Amino acid sequence: MIQLTPEVGDALDSGRAVVALETTLVAHGFPAGEGLDVGVEAERRVREAGAVPATVGVLDGRVQVGLDAGELERFAAAGESARKAGPRDLAVCVAAGVLGATTVGGTLAACSAAGIRFLGTGGIGGVHRGFAEHPDVSADLGELARASVLVVSSGVKSLLDVTATLEVLEALGVPVLAWQAQTLPLFYTAAGGPPAPATVATAHDAAAIAGAHWSLDRAGLLLARPPAESLEVEPLIETALAEARTRQVTGQAVTPFVLAAIHRQTGGESIRINKRLIADNAALAAEVAVAYADR
Repeated sequence: MIQLTPEVGDALDSGRAVVALETTLVAHGFPAGEGLDVGVEAERRVREAGAVPATVGVLDGRVQVGLDAGELERFAAAGESARKAGPRDLAVCVAAGVLGATTVGGTLAACSAAGIRFLGTGGIGGVHRGFAEHPDVSADLGELARASVLVVSSGVKSLLDVTATLEVLEALGVPVLAWQAQTLPLFYTAAGGPPAPATVATAHDAAAIAGAHWSLDRAGLLLARPPAESLEVEPLIETALAEARTRQVTGQAVTPFVLAAIHRQTGGESIRINKRLIADNAALAAEVAVAYADR
């Protein structure tokens, strides 16, 4: 069910740094044709930082850890026709032989099976706004509490309830670290988030905390890196969420719906910032992975 490329398998066997990357970003996260560029650039930045990229997806009846160029192109070409594969969906995708683009949670599940300790992404899922009326919590959080993986992201996706998500992560025992900042980023926006429970200044600091956490037989950690460029999108999010409710868009369809609306309203500026932060997060995940391997 789990198949590693020779490069990823050799790197894990030799104790070299490996960074997992998801495929939902490639298939669902951007307008048609642009997801492939994001996936390729994220892999390039991981290699540039000295680690081995392991992009994860479900195809041809297996969970593939590490994709070649042709396989990555399949996810980009499939777009929304690729099934979003969270932790609950992996076995279904494998058994049915369908193309499954892994979410953060699905990628974390594959990391646990493969023995990968680091993952780079854009933003993690969390507690949705309006939870009291319509309970909705991303499977990313539960999987992060189970998988011994450090995830580097620009915090929680900004269309979610960031403060409530932080409370849930505390309840689950997941350390949340801010990268060279005192507050958590809000995905597109560097400032204005809730106070960070802890701050790290270097990749070695993050690696040391991860090592100590795992030595206590604990699981996941979140390292939140502020985006290099900020974009104020809160009013756009509120408008897009209201439209989603009017159109009865629910579940996994809400995030791409809202992101598409933001992309349109910002004239593509949010796409550019999103692309950059994904690549920057992948690079930081690689830096921490290398520091951990070199301990």
